[in-house]
Amino acid sequence: MRVCVAGAAGAFGRKHLDALGAIEDVRVTSVVGRSNSIDGFAAERGIPHATTDLEESLARDDVDAVILSTPTQLHAAQAIQCLKAGKHVLVEIPMADSLADSEALVAAQRETGLVAMAGHVRRFNPSHQWIHNRIEAGELKIQQMDVQTYFFRRTNKNALGEPRSWTDHLLWHHACHTVDLFQYQTGETASRAFGLQGPIHPELGIAMDMSIGLKVPSGAVCTLSLSFNNDGPLGTFFRYICDNGTYIARYDDLFTGKEEQVDLSGVAVSNNGIELIDREFIGAIREGREPNGSVAQCLPAMRTLDLIERSLG
Repeated sequence: MRVCVAGAAGAFGRKHLDALGAIEDVRVTSVVGRSNSIDGFAAERGIPHATTDLEESLARDDVDAVILSTPTQLHAAQAIQCLKAGKHVLVEIPMADSLADSEALVAAQRETGLVAMAGHVRRFNPSHQWIHNRIEAGELKIQQMDVQTYFFRRTNKNALGEPRSWTDHLLWHHACHTVDLFQYQTGETASRAFGLQGPIHPELGIAMDMSIGLKVPSGAVCTLSLSFNNDGPLGTFFRYICDNGTYIARYDDLFTGKEEQVDLSGVAVSNNGIELIDREFIGAIREGREPNGSVAQCLPAMRTLDLIERSLG
């Protein structure tokens, strides 16, 4: 499988390159970056082709699939561009920053029949997989999810601490993780969804604090707090309050409500969520099937985000 990674030199582009290196019979043949330094980056990693123009990579015969780790505002248009060029595509979360663009991407996938997947990593983290497996087995039922997503980003920098050329978003990026996960774990789409946001940052033009409430028809609820103003600890922390126990997920670790660590060995072939996403993407292409996390499967989350956006006050 020959893969192009666009946005390869960014924080998550590098994570995908490392993950692809762990998958058998996969080769990165092209990388796309936003400056001429991408040539040196490619040379350091032994990648034969580099460009600043995605179209150039899509025209190559040695590219079967594309992973997009580019700015959020480009995701939908670039993913559609890949599909129209005959390339399978994995687009980092979120697939778009509007419902209309999300629907256009799903329509393009249906027209082409190619694999199009969104990088909803929480579906793949072993901690959340462990919960999901027990829900599927009838051993757990979620009553409430309580989630905190906290960063300190009062300036426009990425996960590497480098200046960003675009602005991140609490709703259309970070809330997307939890909205999709809640609906995935409950197997339902939110019947009620609302949000509250704090003041808009004068330079960044976005809300730095947000609170979201969700409820699915069975009665399970989700409370989500998000902030770019939080000065540590950083990250996302999930509390699953279930009918048969309470569990706390901290990325790839899982604890009971009494802080007893849960053994996650054997849940997946890796504890690296990015690698597991990439394995699912490659596997779906090879097997000619719909991946877990296809753009069609993730569209309900985008519809819920649209409901929340329209309720913000």
